[in-house]
Amino acid sequence: MNLQQLKEKLKEDEATLVAKVKGEIYESHLHGIGPILNPMKENQHFFEDAIVVDRVIGKATAMLLVLSKVQYVYAYVMSEKAKEIFDLYDIEYGYEETVPYIINRTHDGMCPMEKTVYEMTDLDEAFEALKNKQKELMSK
Repeated sequence: MNLQQLKEKLKEDEATLVAKVKGEIYESHLHGIGPILNPMKENQHFFEDAIVVDRVIGKATAMLLVLSKVQYVYAYVMSEKAKEIFDLYDIEYGYEETVPYIINRTHDGMCPMEKTVYEMTDLDEAFEALKNKQKELMSK
């Protein structure tokens, strides 16, 4: 399945993320960082050499995908900080729209995941911080 087919599948299935991972299709309907972070908690390199199509990619998701050794990323909305991460690590990417940062679900501030890693540069540190933040948010 090529990039265009993945983009079509995302729309047809009303998924939040579709990826070609090791020849298999991975699809998620979860919102936020869960579609990336959850499988990475089991296997940090889950997205190794994958092609990922996501609706929204911020710095948090970008850092996780780089850590996981992703091959290519496409987003309908991508934050400026996500682009900086992909550029820094020479990850190929495409997007339809860029935004200064990813907004939260109530549209009154920055996404808590983006905020968690906004000033971070270390991928492993970001992975741990994001797992902790996800745990914190899920306990509320």
